[in-house]
Amino acid sequence: MNNEQLPGLYIHIPFCRSKCLYCDFYSEIDAALIPAWQSALEKEALLYRDRFSSFDTLYVGGGTPTGLESSALLSLFGCLYRNFQFTASAEITIEANPNDISREKLRILQVCSVNRISLGVQSFDEQELLFLQRRHTAHEAEQALELIRACGFTNLGVDLIYGIPGQTIEAWLKTLERAVSFHPEHISCYQLTVAEGTRLWEMQESGMVTLADEKEGEAFFLTTAQFLEEHGYLHYEISNFARGETNCSRHNQKYWQHIPYLGLGPAAHSFQHGSRWWNHRSVASYCQDLEEGRAPVSGTEMLTGEQLHLEALCLGLRTRAGLDLHQIRTNKRFDAVLKELLESEHVQIIDGRLIPTRKGFLVADRLPLTFM
Repeated sequence: MNNEQLPGLYIHIPFCRSKCLYCDFYSEIDAALIPAWQSALEKEALLYRDRFSSFDTLYVGGGTPTGLESSALLSLFGCLYRNFQFTASAEITIEANPNDISREKLRILQVCSVNRISLGVQSFDEQELLFLQRRHTAHEAEQALELIRACGFTNLGVDLIYGIPGQTIEAWLKTLERAVSFHPEHISCYQLTVAEGTRLWEMQESGMVTLADEKEGEAFFLTTAQFLEEHGYLHYEISNFARGETNCSRHNQKYWQHIPYLGLGPAAHSFQHGSRWWNHRSVASYCQDLEEGRAPVSGTEMLTGEQLHLEALCLGLRTRAGLDLHQIRTNKRFDAVLKELLESEHVQIIDGRLIPTRKGFLVADRLPLTFM
């Protein structure tokens, strides 16, 4: 197995100091649960330590990983490095919140061999941050970005959100301009969406807020892509931009390419040999299963060849890598459909691969259906 096919390891840290308005990721705000979760995670690592070969990516997400105390972070990474093998050039990423960043915390991350930080900025507009109920201010985000660079980190990602109620294209461009002024290697831009059960969903249901409609969402997307490409960023996946191929997220590409990955922690997902499984979305259930010697698996599925093919089609048409034409030439309508998509400029063919254009990215969820 070459490095491009080595598995990735994901760790879900399900703790936040507060819950953001829009967030649907599993997290708890009760810090008293952390010791039990950490003990359970060590037990889960033991269950899988011999099932996977060495990893070349580690992604620590959440939740808010940097919300953990330094001692807990040191213990967590110590557990991972004791139980799993990583290549010398492994990409080690941690998600961070701006107001958790300090020289001491960054020093601890360096001790833990973290070489990539993904900072959840979301906006540089104070009113937008207040609406999203983020814990940091725009000034704290700027300070964090400066400190991360000053401490020697050379692989920095920034997460941003557009389509916030009341947000204008002009305001969004100011956030983008501020972001690129720090020259991050990676920028992720997500449209604000509503997940059932979140406070944002309740506000929308009661008529308190109205989110961007399809036309407005398209305008934000096209503005984003044009601006970042003009500033030297490669649009390599619908929501992701990188300053060159080497700065694309190696870990996330495993999800899009059906490369095996192991997920540890509550709500984490794993994939290997065509099988996908996921853990309990509950710290209590997760800890109980591991205390009783069971893998904390909530569900599992074995994907058929047809399902894997359909997923590859859907995922490939969300990325700049696209799809091998031979991979999707599966039905009699193929040539006619391809001709239509080329004429409408939703796709292009480069070196035998079908690549979505910027216009194609806009309808990426519908593109695979045209080949079915």
